[in-house]
Amino acid sequence: MKKTSYILAIITFCLFLIMLINFEKTSFVNFDKAISDVLFGNDLITAFHILGETTTIVTIALILLFVLWLVQRNFRGMLFVLLTIGMGRVLNQLIKNWIDRPRPELANDMTSFSFPSGHAMIGLLYLFTIAYLLSEALMDNKKTLIFWVTAILLTLLTGLSRITDSHHYATDVVAGWSLGFTWFVVCVIWYERRKQKISKIIDNT
Repeated sequence: MKKTSYILAIITFCLFLIMLINFEKTSFVNFDKAISDVLFGNDLITAFHILGETTTIVTIALILLFVLWLVQRNFRGMLFVLLTIGMGRVLNQLIKNWIDRPRPELANDMTSFSFPSGHAMIGLLYLFTIAYLLSEALMDNKKTLIFWVTAILLTLLTGLSRITDSHHYATDVVAGWSLGFTWFVVCVIWYERRKQKISKIIDNT
């Protein structure tokens, strides 16, 4: 991963902290309302909420683990998936329960809390994980660009879908994207360093 991604991960973590500290302030409440007024009721974007549903994510994660295990024998990649998606989900729930921000009024029948958005955060994590592993496996610059553009676009639409159906505030979604990207980069750092370490061991034997 390029060093610019590390810098961006620091920036996104700072952005997450800004959302965390300030989401109740008037300027951020006005921001939430302004974004909601623009996006609310957009059925085209709302349809993408399915990409962030638990059933979708678990199914795709299991397929990823199956391919990495039986096809590639990439056990380190399997652990990478568990760290990005599995631990990312745990992290999201821990923060939600700690902050316990209520959902928007139209979604007050939902039992889970609002900050940060799980659809935004876990959606980013599993889509970016797929793009990363595909890029690593195929080593094709043109295809890599397609993978990442697709992953970013679907991540944006998945997060925005939670605003259009009034299940999350815009600050929830921005916080989810921000923390998700930071956690993804942390996992990539571990994955690549572990890969380098194993390569050195193999070279020395």
